[in-house]
Amino acid sequence: MKHDNLRERTKAYALRIIKMFAALPKADAARTLGKQALRSGTAVAANYREASRARSNAELSAKLGLVEQELDETLLWLELLGESGIVKTERLAALVDETEQLLRMIVAAQKTLKGRR
Repeated sequence: MKHDNLRERTKAYALRIIKMFAALPKADAARTLGKQALRSGTAVAANYREASRARSNAELSAKLGLVEQELDETLLWLELLGESGIVKTERLAALVDETEQLLRMIVAAQKTLKGRR
């Protein structure tokens, strides 16, 4: 996937996370887990944007590592929201799928980058 497409896709992902958070019940557990997902999910776009401005392969690799960590963390919060029964897993399925797809793309990009060094 081209850089600009992934930049837009991570931004769209962050917007989906924001909308998911806004739709959560107002219960404490939902808000606590939701805030964690909101923080890590929006950080995906911010860190990818920083990665796109990397000045070296080492800097790019480090930033992509952050994107990977934030995606994996977001996946955890989404799983907890679903498995706890706060949100039906069916309602989270598309967002979980997008998280997993983005995670696979970032991991593949890192492997490609390591192969160049």
